[in-house]
Amino acid sequence: MKTPHHPPQAPLLPQRGGQIAKFGAVVGLAALVTTAGLALLVNIMERKQEARNPFFRVVELTDDTDDPVIWGKNFPLQYDSYRRTVDQVRTRYGGSEALPRTPTAADPRSIVAQSKLEEDSRLKTLWAGFPFALDFREERGHAYMLDDQTFTGRQARPQPGACLNCHSSSYVAHKRAGDGDLFKGFEKVNAMPFAEARKLVEHPVSCIDCHHPQTMQLRITRPAFMEGIKALKASEGLADYDVNTMATRQEMRSFVCAQCHVEYYFKGPERRLVFPWSKGLKVEDMLAYYDEIGFSDWKHAETGSPLLKAQHPEFELWQQGTHARSGVACADCHMPYERVGAAKVSNHHVRSPLLDVNKACQTCHKWSERELLDRTHLIQDRTHNLRDRAMDAVVDLIADLKAAVAAGRTDQELAEARGFHRKAQFYLDYVEAENSMGFHAPQEAVRILGEAIDYARQGQNALRRLPVTPATAAVGR
Repeated sequence: MKTPHHPPQAPLLPQRGGQIAKFGAVVGLAALVTTAGLALLVNIMERKQEARNPFFRVVELTDDTDDPVIWGKNFPLQYDSYRRTVDQVRTRYGGSEALPRTPTAADPRSIVAQSKLEEDSRLKTLWAGFPFALDFREERGHAYMLDDQTFTGRQARPQPGACLNCHSSSYVAHKRAGDGDLFKGFEKVNAMPFAEARKLVEHPVSCIDCHHPQTMQLRITRPAFMEGIKALKASEGLADYDVNTMATRQEMRSFVCAQCHVEYYFKGPERRLVFPWSKGLKVEDMLAYYDEIGFSDWKHAETGSPLLKAQHPEFELWQQGTHARSGVACADCHMPYERVGAAKVSNHHVRSPLLDVNKACQTCHKWSERELLDRTHLIQDRTHNLRDRAMDAVVDLIADLKAAVAAGRTDQELAEARGFHRKAQFYLDYVEAENSMGFHAPQEAVRILGEAIDYARQGQNALRRLPVTPATAAVGR
């Protein structure tokens, strides 16, 4: 019998070697995944720790620390963006390009913003006899606010120390001037000539003007706003309003801006800075306030009309718009939150939202950046077009009044037309001086401009109704 033939078996060693290699690869991969997972967990823990400790107290801050460089040692992220307010970037209707300038002993600035008077000469006609007809330039970032007020051509006419309220870090200066009493110091500095008061400050608006140095909570440091918002709340039925104890945090994110971005006037020989809000925030409310107290900024050099110069009523116009009604604060758009590492910080660059649409607008509006820009420009273009028509109407009224004055019309004869001039110019200037070109409240802005046109034409009609005299017939009036 033959023995069955069995083919030789393959060696087992190579097969076992392959299994060992696979096992090793699996173990290695598992080790890598484990290591990566541990690294991720460590990173997450570190980021959480960073978030729990958003800053390190490198230096001690006091209620007299007005130098932003010192605050920047504890808050480097915020300070980095604050420093970028030196940027000069122009949008369609705001901001400024850097224009070179030859420094002089009187004005050491080597860069300035473009002149609005050169862009539109009608402004000189509107403000004839008032310092703004001498020099008025595009707005620049917060970094320039003190120098641009110090060296403006408007200083050819005496300017008060009250200007420091919006053009400097004035909180510490007010305290020191009042020997610790903020309001007494405020009153004292207001009445000083600007050149004298300027010696009391060193910085443009700084951290201490909006933040408590120990808690970092937002706070109001300007007496004019404290008094103004108290008067406004009283007109709404809320007596004894204390903004620093009664306002919500979201309200404070607008109120700190409204310490400066508002309409105001200088009251009496003491030049006290006052916000005219005791009747409300609408343009007609403020005009009614001025009419009641008989206040005018100046008499127009060509018409003799007692006029008002609107300043920068961003807060008041914003209050009439949909963003304010929806609870959106100034800081939400102009100082949007951003991620820096694990930290969520408010961007202190403080600029137009149109220069940062993604963070400023698309957080709420889920449309493309192009569409949001186009919509904004449409609103601003329409506002600007109506602003041009309103300006033409007021300039026409000024020309007619000037001719009537030259023809010898009496103050009594001109009173009605001059009253319309006062209304028309304040309404126009309200939108012209406000820095959103109507965007903060589009319907309100065009309403105001429409009424400005109407007041100007009513003023012209009032002149046409005057009886003809030999003197007026000679000049066609």
